[in-house]
Amino acid sequence: MSDLPTLDTHIDIRWPNPPDAVAETAMRVDFPKMRKGGLRAAVFVAYLPQGKRDAEGHAAAAERTEAMLAHIRGRADGKARRFCATAAELAALYETDALGVLSAVENGYAMGRDLSAPARWKAQGACYLTLTHNGHNEIADSAIPRPELGDGPTEHNGLSAFGREAIGALNQAGVMVDISHVAKPAMLQAAELSRAPVLATHTACRALCDHPRNLDDEQLDALRQVGGLVQITAVMSFLNKTPPNGRYHATVDDMARHVDHAVARIGIEHVGLSSDFDGGGGVQGWKDAGETPGLTQALRARGYDEAALRLLWSGNFLRVWRAAEAAAG
Repeated sequence: MSDLPTLDTHIDIRWPNPPDAVAETAMRVDFPKMRKGGLRAAVFVAYLPQGKRDAEGHAAAAERTEAMLAHIRGRADGKARRFCATAAELAALYETDALGVLSAVENGYAMGRDLSAPARWKAQGACYLTLTHNGHNEIADSAIPRPELGDGPTEHNGLSAFGREAIGALNQAGVMVDISHVAKPAMLQAAELSRAPVLATHTACRALCDHPRNLDDEQLDALRQVGGLVQITAVMSFLNKTPPNGRYHATVDDMARHVDHAVARIGIEHVGLSSDFDGGGGVQGWKDAGETPGLTQALRARGYDEAALRLLWSGNFLRVWRAAEAAAG
């Protein structure tokens, strides 16, 4: 196992009919691959695609979310695989040989207009909510609208009135606010409004690759100002511009280049790492959890020492999580 406290903060699971992650699977992340690559812990997300924003759609989204959270928690056996519902539990995990299982919710569509949802998710162990996915929802505008769902370029001019209440409910529950996927105005408003630092669990730097899902320098500066965190992720289209043949290609060195930009702009204390495996992530040198040392080696080659690697891999995430817990109640 790795001596580094490695943590991948955003991994999708297959749903419905998720495979048994205890065995070797065709998925990019399972427990044998985590062992092989020294990936000590992983945040598995209950992902909801955006759907119809009516009572039936919201009820189905809520039901699916809670079923997925229960499944993720059930992946831990309390021995070789421990579920971590708090920052203290994750920190303690690194003193053992066990793998860490964490959970989160991706897409506030799961919330509908129910302000009690964050407290229920926290009780199930979820550590963050990604406010939107692709498509506007009741909380906020998305960075990528869905015209087929009736989206215009903007709907709420950032956060909705309900979205502002939702930020308060997340803070109250101690659930981190993930601004990945949201439109820039919503991201800036959430950063200003939240009592706890916000984070982007899977994104990259727009200054290096002009993708609507990436954060520009003004957004990076806003994260620094509120003590937040940007997690550079292994999605090829976020790391390199579209090539002439339309086929993306990226490597761990491209990830490290985005890390360099973010560190130079806002400081090592505000930068982290993630993969978005099984949700579109995977680059040459880090195609699955078994290749995790490839990213560490690329960062070492660029001069990041052990202290910096510990911050990038989990230290900064733990800081933001502790701040969210401290702001709760």
